[in-house]
Amino acid sequence: MLNDLVSVIMPTHNTGKILSGSIDSILRQTYPHLEILITDDGSTDPCTLDLLKQYEAKDPRVKVCCLDGNYGPAIARNKSIERAQGRYIAFCDSDDLWMPNKLEKQITFMKEKQCALCSSSYLIVDSDNNIIGIYRSPQTITYNMYKRDNKIGCLTAIYDTRMLGKKYYMPIIRKRQDWGLFLNILRTAQKCLAITEPLAYYRKRNNSLSSNKRSLVKYNINIYKQILGFSTIKAYLYFAFLFVPTYFLKTLKLRWDSYRYLAGKK
Repeated sequence: MLNDLVSVIMPTHNTGKILSGSIDSILRQTYPHLEILITDDGSTDPCTLDLLKQYEAKDPRVKVCCLDGNYGPAIARNKSIERAQGRYIAFCDSDDLWMPNKLEKQITFMKEKQCALCSSSYLIVDSDNNIIGIYRSPQTITYNMYKRDNKIGCLTAIYDTRMLGKKYYMPIIRKRQDWGLFLNILRTAQKCLAITEPLAYYRKRNNSLSSNKRSLVKYNINIYKQILGFSTIKAYLYFAFLFVPTYFLKTLKLRWDSYRYLAGKK
């Protein structure tokens, strides 16, 4: 483990040309001590594969591993975590973007606050990078809060392996694996401290795994059963009476915050 090095975990799968924007946003960080560990999850798109070869050839901080098939983002991320040399583990998907000072601000914040898990607010953009909203994170996210709903944007999350140990990996499920990972971390860390300033751009795509909310219901139930060990009945009750109301309020807050943010930009 190299002190102060940030290992950035990125899975790719047929991301095409938008991949370059994500990688560039990491390489342009004002924080110099980083490596980008990209695991390609069986891309068949020549553009994605060519870009990965180009970046790995021109910048030693970019380290690429290609899987022999499409196994899902959890396995792809875990392959990168296994290879990580850094004290800090951060995440950025291949269609999201970071602001230039993201790592510098978060690492400084984590050292000052002595926190093991950190996140931030983020802006929401469309496929053309137009800002369409903002997610404002709570300043403190506790384990009990997090059981009700996923409040940590994976693209903003960083955890400290010196404080927590390098023992946390994504659960092997198709969706919501980031929620499962941070639930496991929060069992130990108890809280995530967040910078309320937006430090990243989340690209909202209609064909993304998270875009179909109805299909996520069974995956939310699966988190309660697989990660928290709930019985089927308890999982459905928890989902109906705690997750759904919390998610509804979060959605209303997201819309209100986004309206105020966009109105203020006019």
